[in-house]
Amino acid sequence: MDPLTQGLLGASLPQSVSKKKSLAIVALIGLISGLAPDLDIFIRSENDPLLFLEYHRQFTHSLIFIPFGGLICATFIFFLFSKRYNFSFKETWIYSTCGYATHGLLDACTSYGTLLFWPFSETRIAWNNISIIDPLFTIPILILVVIASIKKNKLFSKIAISWIVIYLTLGHYQKNQAFEIAKKIAKERDHQIMRIDVKPSIGNILLWKSIYETKDKYYIDAIRIGWDKKIYYGESVDKINIETAFPWLTIKSQQAEDIKRFEWFSNGYIAINPNNKNQILDIRYSRIPNEIGGLWGIELDEKKGYDEHAKYITNRAVSKDRFIELKKMLFK
Repeated sequence: MDPLTQGLLGASLPQSVSKKKSLAIVALIGLISGLAPDLDIFIRSENDPLLFLEYHRQFTHSLIFIPFGGLICATFIFFLFSKRYNFSFKETWIYSTCGYATHGLLDACTSYGTLLFWPFSETRIAWNNISIIDPLFTIPILILVVIASIKKNKLFSKIAISWIVIYLTLGHYQKNQAFEIAKKIAKERDHQIMRIDVKPSIGNILLWKSIYETKDKYYIDAIRIGWDKKIYYGESVDKINIETAFPWLTIKSQQAEDIKRFEWFSNGYIAINPNNKNQILDIRYSRIPNEIGGLWGIELDEKKGYDEHAKYITNRAVSKDRFIELKKMLFK
């Protein structure tokens, strides 16, 4: 989830259970702790472009690490400022732990994937009931946390928590609606589904991207769930055959290993970029939900040595025309 939402969620939970009148300080403790798990983004290497994919949303986001993460945050925060405001270390640790605990659970609600059960499982948990950015979800939390801090009344924090639960529950309901329609689309095409997923498009829970896998292809469509239901039929792409796509690739080379790492990160939803045969894309994400075009991927190079890594690539630019098209899909 975006940092603002993570921080606000981290602030709202300790506020809602606090017995202190200094709710602004409680919110600040929770906000800092709610952001802290994403410090794992600094685990990266110039020599290994994919290292950060393995460690982002890994141990710092796991359920078992929550009390330790809360303790680390509390130690830092206590000596930085909470001691000055007559907060005991125990209080600081409780509020820090509450804030820290919200992070991994919220991330698991997105489609990116979070290792909640590390080190016992390497499965990336992705409940797919909210987009990684959603202003309609975030703005009410911001307003309520600020009001609670100013008025020193945790009732507003409790309302914020209620809003969070209601919105995520609504997202789950929307997901189930989109899922059923996606299955009907596959049935209309007389396709045998091997795997199917739906995820919200960026910034909303009205327009959903559906991806399903058949024996030979991935099919991608967009489904609007709201005042009226509408299907935007999309594109399909062949599943990757590594030996055919990259006949020059040595099986145990570093680039071959990087394909496996990227496939794990992408939950298996990878395909060759139709516009560049050397690029493998994560097809879960695109600027328009019924398109193939991935926002990130890896690029292989036949000229690289046996021990050299594949290149990590991104494509996040959004043109005005694409924004207009997305708006039409949402509201027309």
